[in-house]
Amino acid sequence: MKTWIFILTVAFMVTQPSALFAEDVTGTWQGTLHSDRDIREVIKISKDDNILRAAMFGIDSQPGQSSPSLPVTLQGRAIKIQFPGIGAVYQGTVSADGNSITGSFSQGATTLTLTLVRATAETSWDIPAAPRPEKAMATNANPSFEVASIKPSPPNAQGSGSGMDLGGLFTARSMSARELMLLGYGLHPRQIEGGPAWFETDRFDIVAKADTAGAPNAAQVMTMVQNLLADRFGLRVHREKKELAIYAITVGKLPSRLTPSTGDPNGLPTVRLEGVGHFTARNMNMKEFAEGLQGSVLDRPVIDQTGLSGRFDFTLNWTPDEFQFPSLHIKVPPPDNGAALPDLFTAFKDQLGLKLESTMGLVEIFVIDHVEKPSEN
Repeated sequence: MKTWIFILTVAFMVTQPSALFAEDVTGTWQGTLHSDRDIREVIKISKDDNILRAAMFGIDSQPGQSSPSLPVTLQGRAIKIQFPGIGAVYQGTVSADGNSITGSFSQGATTLTLTLVRATAETSWDIPAAPRPEKAMATNANPSFEVASIKPSPPNAQGSGSGMDLGGLFTARSMSARELMLLGYGLHPRQIEGGPAWFETDRFDIVAKADTAGAPNAAQVMTMVQNLLADRFGLRVHREKKELAIYAITVGKLPSRLTPSTGDPNGLPTVRLEGVGHFTARNMNMKEFAEGLQGSVLDRPVIDQTGLSGRFDFTLNWTPDEFQFPSLHIKVPPPDNGAALPDLFTAFKDQLGLKLESTMGLVEIFVIDHVEKPSEN
């Protein structure tokens, strides 16, 4: 499962508000999500061409980054913000004086209270700047984690995920060993066989520091996670070939519409996610694209058969069907402009000059021979 770094902007779309009320909600809002830890959120709302737009900043989670472009409905004082990329929604009510929003953030079976208060110049929280880019890790480096803290996640932990900062610090929150394996090897869940029950059910919080200086590239991040699984979980596997239903990405009949990237050829890709079915990729190679699709969008392994090398910049917009984004159980909303976007297969052909096809193919399977629970430290 490929980890994509998201650089995102929130767009608030307003239905049936008065112009005066739209003016009243512009500004800076802030509040704290209370879970197993407190997470401060800041939302900055502005108005452009009668459309409200906002950027949400997670002060304690993703310093210097804003969250995705998302549809929001404002009816009277009721606000509903949808997060289709993670299957979440925020619903709240603006106070009569326009200085607070009382609401809750829901994702799946989890609902957390989030009350937003209009901030002033005196009360607004400082938003940390994005971390300064570090010098790239040597491309011939074979890094591991020199220090790794692994602890069982709290029983009531909300949400999960992982990330690597530019300084080589890796964090994972409420992740199973199976999810770490998907991340470290770039696999689809159907490519893992065997393992005890706890391998999938037990969840861990991990903080680990690279033993090599510099910002790692995607392959080096995967190498470090693989080494962590071997060293701390005792993971041993063997590989087999198995015929599975897959999606294959091939070169289409039309010329490729991928733009060669001017970014670091050894760097990490960046994706701007704008809700389900809308994203822009920068500095991404075809292998990473395939792994990202199979990790979050499609319900089968995705194999890159394009033969295209290098990194590219491209945009893809489509209407998902009921078989896509399987973990989110989404229902595709009707288009709000009367013109539906194409399906994913058509979008591949028309927008990328590539072909996505459903077929059968030999896929590498990872069979677990041994794994053990890590000791705490």
